[in-house]
Amino acid sequence: MKRLLVLAGAGMLLAGAGAARAWDYEAHRAINLLALATLPTNYPAFVRAPEAVERIGFLAGEMDRWRNTPDLPLKHYSFPDHYMDVEELADYGLDPRLLPVFRYDFIARLALIRQAQPAKFPAPAPGTDADHTRQLVGLLPWAIAESVGKLKSGFSYLKAYEADGTAEEIANARANIVYVMGVMGHLVGDAAQPLHVTRHHHGWVGENPNHYTTSRRIHSWIDGGYFSQTGGVNAAALESRLRPARPVRMDDRPARPEETFQVAMLYVLAQNQQVESLYQLEKEGQFSGEGEDGRAGRAFLEKQLLVAAQMLGDFWYSAWQEAPPDTFLKGYLAKRKRAAAPEGP
Repeated sequence: MKRLLVLAGAGMLLAGAGAARAWDYEAHRAINLLALATLPTNYPAFVRAPEAVERIGFLAGEMDRWRNTPDLPLKHYSFPDHYMDVEELADYGLDPRLLPVFRYDFIARLALIRQAQPAKFPAPAPGTDADHTRQLVGLLPWAIAESVGKLKSGFSYLKAYEADGTAEEIANARANIVYVMGVMGHLVGDAAQPLHVTRHHHGWVGENPNHYTTSRRIHSWIDGGYFSQTGGVNAAALESRLRPARPVRMDDRPARPEETFQVAMLYVLAQNQQVESLYQLEKEGQFSGEGEDGRAGRAFLEKQLLVAAQMLGDFWYSAWQEAPPDTFLKGYLAKRKRAAAPEGP
């Protein structure tokens, strides 16, 4: 594959990712850095500066750091953005392809359905829902779509500042873009870990005719333990399997800007289709980490890392391409420029 991104520091770019030990911070970091490697050479160059590359890699773990806090309002705000229990939508009679674009419309719909069927949706047991997230199903596709919007906004106002702003304003706008790119990478990465998009997130629940594991340990093992035991993530080897970034797609065509949520939802649904494959591999011992057979599951997880990096690069590319002019800011800066101009004779 012809590389569209040429970095003088390419070795530095993947050095930290190549030694990754888990699908925790290290693998999230690898996803962000691999996504950077898909961007074309005409993508704004400031994101390839060594300090920006490091920042984007570091920010891959930011949302998990928020989870470490005892602050319940922050947990309530951020925790549902990490997941979506897709199968629970059927309990509510909701078609995942027809969900509202706005997160609060979705939450309101869930609340109305629960209110109409209290016996079907009993309240969480006392003491089990301190952050009030247990009845939210998960908001991951909305969080992804909203992040794309934030990145578009960043590129919109960066263009205005580059035309009529100060050096400090341009630097701040670029720093904001780097921040959004890094943090949204965590969301796209979470969606590619199949246990983040299923009700079977900590062992198989409900009817289990195939006798899949019900151990809660499976989630942490897939997130981190398995890669750690089998030598970590070799991101440098994975990079050659990526294609160049392109606009995100819907039904084999470039998606329209207003379809961003649908693209994110379809991405989540596609990863949900991998859940039973993951459990089957675990049942066959391919995630044991012991012997040749126990290492066979690496191919499945490496494929998911690549899926995440590819999707993330496409979202970054699309946000840059689709960013509209920030007409309000352009008008403000033009007015400021006129006011600062010296008066004529």
